[in-house]
Amino acid sequence: MKFFAISDVHLSFSEQVDPHNWEKVIEHKPMDQCASHWKEHYKMIYYNWHDMVNKKDTVLMPGDISWATKLHETDHDLNFLGLLPGNIVAVQGNHDYWWQSLSKVRKKVPSNMQVVQNDHVIVDNVAICGTRGWVCPNNGGGFSEHDEKIYNREVIRLENSLSSVKKPVDEIIVMMHYMPTNEKHQRSHFIDVLEKYDVSTVIYGHLHSKAQRYRLPDNAWGINFHLVSADYVQFSPVLIKDTSLK
Repeated sequence: MKFFAISDVHLSFSEQVDPHNWEKVIEHKPMDQCASHWKEHYKMIYYNWHDMVNKKDTVLMPGDISWATKLHETDHDLNFLGLLPGNIVAVQGNHDYWWQSLSKVRKKVPSNMQVVQNDHVIVDNVAICGTRGWVCPNNGGGFSEHDEKIYNREVIRLENSLSSVKKPVDEIIVMMHYMPTNEKHQRSHFIDVLEKYDVSTVIYGHLHSKAQRYRLPDNAWGINFHLVSADYVQFSPVLIKDTSLK
């Protein structure tokens, strides 16, 4: 079985998607308004996903799934994910405003999708943990009292997720929407928690365009880091781990 990852797919379908009739797709917030290479990005994701992922694989999605602001507005976006092979495990992104009541979100997502918040998912004896995260202290864009409050809360949520793993596992993979350090890659409380629980791999998104230059090195503090923002990975899930090789 393989683990893939992709984040920041930013779906915004206004009608049900028919993969045999792409010309009828309507988006209420087309991403090519931000940059031309996002044009019909959903189509690239669909075909790349089908080319790489089979029904037994797992795809990790660290946030920014839908532009919807209310849960009922996610119908077509979540249905699109239900058309994709494999099992999806996701955490919330900063633009996932529709993600409010956890119990309602879990009832709403398609059958091939699970979400993580203050808990974890076990797949092939690998624990998948995570939280949204937030900007870290000494961030170049500033760090307000409001930021500090959310940052501290997200550190607690990360620890809640990791401490929920009670049985021995082969490995722990963490999903965070935000990079778990500031732009200078200084140590943060997120790193403290990741080290405490011997996390092997962290998958994150959020960084787009020029901001991608701030990505973490592939390995730091003994942890493997993967930036998987959709535009950074050319709108294709990237292989993170193949458990058949163990």
